Amino acid sequence: MLKLDMGFLEGKKILIVGVANKFSIASGIAESMHNQGAELILSYQSERLKDKVMKLGNTWGCETYIECDVSSDESISNMMDVIKNKWGYLDGIVHAVGFAPANELDGDFVEAATREGFKIAHDISVYSFTALAKAGNSLMTGRNASLLTLSYLGAERTLPNYNVMGVAKAALESTTRYLANSLGPQGIRVNAISAGPVKTLAASGVKSFKKMLTYNAERAPLKRNISISEVGNAGAFLCSDLASGITGEILYVDAGFNITAMGDLTEIN
Repeated sequence: MLKLDMGFLEGKKILIVGVANKFSIASGIAESMHNQGAELILSYQSERLKDKVMKLGNTWGCETYIECDVSSDESISNMMDVIKNKWGYLDGIVHAVGFAPANELDGDFVEAATREGFKIAHDISVYSFTALAKAGNSLMTGRNASLLTLSYLGAERTLPNYNVMGVAKAALESTTRYLANSLGPQGIRVNAISAGPVKTLAASGVKSFKKMLTYNAERAPLKRNISISEVGNAGAFLCSDLASGITGEILYVDAGFNITAMGDLTEIN
């Protein structure tokens, strides 16, 4: 039985890919993991974001920051080489990456969808998770390590303007299950969190997102939206030994919105 007289991630070494700013879900996960004793390495997409990521990481005791373009296998491989030289192993990877061109996230799905946009959304939002798993596999084998990614309800239900990102999130959730089955024999767990809408830089690209926040808060059983710290706490748990028997799962952190079929009928005349 685990003792909880210290942080439940004490001694764990975790890579977080996707911290953009203090409002991002990845930031909430990093904060929670740090509070539970994890040692973190953060990647950043480009030099333009480096200073912002480092400013955040310094508050979590990070010492290593690595530039990584998740659309490049070479860039991912180089990042893993740095981690191998720094730590020699990994106990977890958090994949908090998602992108689709802005024109794909506005209007009717059929009208907005393009072949190029579809490719980009799936490469950045989905394949990158598999690419990180492939490149980090040897560093995680035999360590009861964990992979974590982020999804959204649009993976299984239609949402206004979410369009190709919903299709990509559906593929990401399927990828989570296939990775869990593939990596399970090596003791590596793979899970996803389906978070409720959160006001992040990425979410701001979806048209009418503020209305989505209002709608969610009105109809969720908890009658509110969730915070990045709530997602962060769930992420820290899933990457800890407390969740040692959980893999291939999609955990909803959305104030219960996903369980509802109808809202309060008293508002209908």
